[in-house]
Amino acid sequence: MSVRSREIFKRPGSGLKRAQVKTILLVASTAGFAVLAASAIGVFIPTLPREVVMATGPSGGAYAQLGERYKPIFARQGIRLVVLNTAGSIENLAKLRDPHSGVTVGFLQGGVTRADEAPELRSLGTMFYEPLWIFSRCKRAPTNGMGGLRGKRLAVGPEGSGLRDLALKLLTLHDIDQRNTALLPLGPSDAAAALLAGTIDAAMIVGGWASPTVQKLLHSRDICAVSLTYSPAYPVLYPFLSKLTLAAGVADLVSDLPPRDVALVAPKASLVVSRDLPPAIQYLLLDAATEIHSGIGAFSKAGEFPAAEAVDLPLSETARRFYTSGRPFLQRYLPLRLAVLAEQLLLIAIPLFGVAYPLLRFTPQLYNWGMRRRIYRLYGELKLLELRLDGHHDSGDGAADLRAALDSLESRASHLRVPLGYAHMLYTLRHHLDLVRGRVGRPEPG
Repeated sequence: MSVRSREIFKRPGSGLKRAQVKTILLVASTAGFAVLAASAIGVFIPTLPREVVMATGPSGGAYAQLGERYKPIFARQGIRLVVLNTAGSIENLAKLRDPHSGVTVGFLQGGVTRADEAPELRSLGTMFYEPLWIFSRCKRAPTNGMGGLRGKRLAVGPEGSGLRDLALKLLTLHDIDQRNTALLPLGPSDAAAALLAGTIDAAMIVGGWASPTVQKLLHSRDICAVSLTYSPAYPVLYPFLSKLTLAAGVADLVSDLPPRDVALVAPKASLVVSRDLPPAIQYLLLDAATEIHSGIGAFSKAGEFPAAEAVDLPLSETARRFYTSGRPFLQRYLPLRLAVLAEQLLLIAIPLFGVAYPLLRFTPQLYNWGMRRRIYRLYGELKLLELRLDGHHDSGDGAADLRAALDSLESRASHLRVPLGYAHMLYTLRHHLDLVRGRVGRPEPG
């Protein structure tokens, strides 16, 4: 505080009152805190995207159909989910890794990548089985599983699809490649049509039990599902695969379709996101996945999916928390944007409160100490005068100087402005001044 300010503050009846100054300081501090909090909010609270792009698969395929089921769940939270049709998992992976594609979510078939190949991606867990079906014309059906496909006209899926990637991996184990077998780039629908028409000998298809293409081929008397002779061996060689069994007659008991158990293998599909996708969007995806994928399936039990499994990529930290304790408390009861805002405000408020609370707690004590110190400082001067008095026993110049010093000290005490709660200390000080003054020898009358 400047000298001029102190003078105005001390003069009675002029300048600002102490209560007014305290009010001004309080308002200024509050405004400063509000500006600091607003700045923190702007820096630390992420803005939720209005639109999220999900890479799925070919139009009409299982991935694309599942993506459409996610859209209304996102719409309930005011977020538009764009379902992008692709050739399949390989193209999905490329788009997820491309920072300029706009794709931040996608389905990936197990086995298409590794953690060291895509460090910018994280998994939200596995969502469902994707059985690998091999359908053949019954008259040309191989008797030794996949090994009997050598030399045939075989549909293995289009370029960029997870089906083709998986098919080529398994066919290579049997020394089957383009040199000895016609590997045709046909998608599931085209492959089924060609197989029914007799223009190809067999087709490899990845699809769920409910897939229309799979159901059409299972119910055809001219088409047989090939049982994999080495189905227990494939998961050992490729750990991302699981062994499944399609029970005899499950497609049609009356017609005895299929006529015997069919051994299959299946990768699991994972829901994959960009590592920097906001946790709130990841929670929304996981909540939608639970709603969509947790039911009973032909090869899965109720609640088996989504599962906290890191097949190719590590689980995101958000997914780990979700599988451990579910969605955050506020997101269960508030709209998503409001819940995120409240959560971030709490994260900001807690450290600020940790700083503000001690200040607020000790400010009254500091203020009390400051007020008392102003009065005790005068007491210190009074004590020094009393010590001088003890050293002088005459009533000459020394006594006159003491009286003058006491008068000056009393004048300062009279003009010292303190809150009403401390006024009694000033009255006590003035009383003590009178006691000391009474000890000073008075001059003889002239």
